Amino acid sequence: MNLADSTVLITGATRGIGRELTEQLLGLGAHVVAVGRDHQQLTFLTGTYGDRVTPWAVDLADPDAVDVLVRQLPERHPTLAMVINNAGVQTITDLFADDAAMRPVLRAEIAVNLDAVVALCTGLLPQLRRQPSAAIVNVTSGLALAPKASAPVYCATKAAVRTFTRALRYQCQDTAPHIRVTDVILPLVDTDMTRGRGHGKISAAAAATAIIAGIHRGSPEVYIGKARLLPALLRLAPALAYRTLRRG
Repeated sequence: MNLADSTVLITGATRGIGRELTEQLLGLGAHVVAVGRDHQQLTFLTGTYGDRVTPWAVDLADPDAVDVLVRQLPERHPTLAMVINNAGVQTITDLFADDAAMRPVLRAEIAVNLDAVVALCTGLLPQLRRQPSAAIVNVTSGLALAPKASAPVYCATKAAVRTFTRALRYQCQDTAPHIRVTDVILPLVDTDMTRGRGHGKISAAAAATAIIAGIHRGSPEVYIGKARLLPALLRLAPALAYRTLRRG
């Protein structure tokens, strides 16, 4: 897929991997529809890159706001040809704490990590189908294959997105084979979400570069960094894989 002059939607575009994807894709000549909650950072992007970026302030935890985005995007950006579902929320959770205040937090986590991804993929399929070539890129995690104890909802949502992405790929192969569907499986990346946790992280810039390389290759699955070891480890020594990531 030629990224130059393509219109690409990126969620979580104002920080971390999403910010790096935005800047690197702009460097390749793409137009980016940058979705995020941080108005100040969205303004900074437009101030820096001008009309090559379209800012779109959306709380992806709000299904109504996501529906508005889906409804308005094709009209405002009829050349939209790629959707990168990058935004993610991870809440460290003690399921034995019996904290009622956590329930809405976890529901919001599910909304951002899963519901918004499904809504954007399904809602924008008619738009993508009209393009000569198109792509959907869903960012998941090695934790979708082997979860860690401290973030059960995050791991569950990423596993669900991974399964959804595969089934979506099957349907696109049968009905609209020019829409490529890619699952990006990340290792631990150095972002705000992982600050103060873990070690051996790769940079957000390196993650974004690897994602774009995978898009260029047209790979259905893009394993990045140490995540490339997981499939083999799960085949050869699954107990070791689960034990390794359990405290990740």
